[in-house]
Amino acid sequence: MIEWLEEYLAGSHITLLLVTHDRYFLESVCDAILELDQQQLYRYEGDYSTFLELKAAREANEFKQTEDARRLMLKEYEWVRKQPKARGTKSKSRLEAYEALKVKAKAKVQEKQVDMEMQMKRLGGKILALENLQKSFGDLPILNGFSHTFSKGERIGIVGRNGTGKSTFLEVVTGRMPADGGRVETGETVVFGYYRQEGLKLPEDKRVLDVVKDVAEVLPMAKGVELTASQLLERFLFPPASQYSFVSTLSGGEKRRLYLLTLLMKNPNFLVLDEPTNDLDILTITILEDFLNDFKGCLLVVSHDRYFMDKLVNHLFVFEGGGEIRYIPGNYTDYRIRVQAQEDARREQERASAPVSPPPVAKVDKPKLTWKQAREMENLEQELEKLAKRKQELESSLHNTTDVGKLQKLATEFGALENTIATHEERLLELMEIQEAAAN
Repeated sequence: MIEWLEEYLAGSHITLLLVTHDRYFLESVCDAILELDQQQLYRYEGDYSTFLELKAAREANEFKQTEDARRLMLKEYEWVRKQPKARGTKSKSRLEAYEALKVKAKAKVQEKQVDMEMQMKRLGGKILALENLQKSFGDLPILNGFSHTFSKGERIGIVGRNGTGKSTFLEVVTGRMPADGGRVETGETVVFGYYRQEGLKLPEDKRVLDVVKDVAEVLPMAKGVELTASQLLERFLFPPASQYSFVSTLSGGEKRRLYLLTLLMKNPNFLVLDEPTNDLDILTITILEDFLNDFKGCLLVVSHDRYFMDKLVNHLFVFEGGGEIRYIPGNYTDYRIRVQAQEDARREQERASAPVSPPPVAKVDKPKLTWKQAREMENLEQELEKLAKRKQELESSLHNTTDVGKLQKLATEFGALENTIATHEERLLELMEIQEAAAN
């Protein structure tokens, strides 16, 4: 359903404003991205991958500016320290500039990251075996003789339409719901960490710090390090000021992050995650992905986040309905490519076996610009005008400059500019050909 909506919106000639953490959706549908960061709104022209490049460049520039401000602040500090208490108008204006520098110098350009390097109990030889599982609700079959034996480090994603029994399967696997038939054998060393959609039941009347302390006052980490409950919360983006907030005041994403923390504090070696990215921001999702990529235990995850699945899993359980589950090697994109290839082969076979008849006279659909291509063409034309003006400026500077160092710098920029112009013009010609073919 997400893929259908994605394709529909990408081909629609509409103005669209959306909020989403679905990165494939941003890549396919959006041609501009607005980012709200530390009370500032930034606009980036392009899709998600372009946004990542431009954001990295912006932060690198801000970091340099912050470092420059720190150095200047030290000089200003020496001046301020030496001034007498009675200051004139000129001194006051400089003091105001100093205060502004202090704010800029303390800016935190680098975002804090969630560090989740937890200690994990080693898995034994026997992990989890599912034998001929049967499960149904009335006349609705969920599992129809499913079997699978998990091996160390196995990473399996679960996909399928809503209502095919994905969450029920997780309940059966973790022993929270009995199967109607078959066996679930769990190894003695297995410690499940089960992140449930319905399991988010944190005590609303407790403070954030107390919720974590109820699990453990101190937590041993992977390399012999111990963290207090407060230190652990800071690593999960809960600064000291927010640790004394009541759970009832947290946003949906903050509650899920806190729930995830309490789950990982139990040091599981078999993670079962049911839609873990719901309500999480992209930064937290990315950090969670990094943690799961380094996780040495088994992973079983249900998610509609295709980007998340592609980065983490190497096999799939595909719930097809009617209790049927297919075991597919590869990630989600591998699976969709395989499905598309099978569909293409089926259609080709149908065409080959169909009776031959005179082809109907039909109007040939001519290629035409999509809304996204039209917007791209407009942006290219505007960009080429700016580049042409800059080229003229550089040519003038090259003719009027005798400094060797400056000439070399201008020549380098001129060469890069010409390459950019050539690339833009080639793409613009492609779009103009499509437009002309549609007009004729």
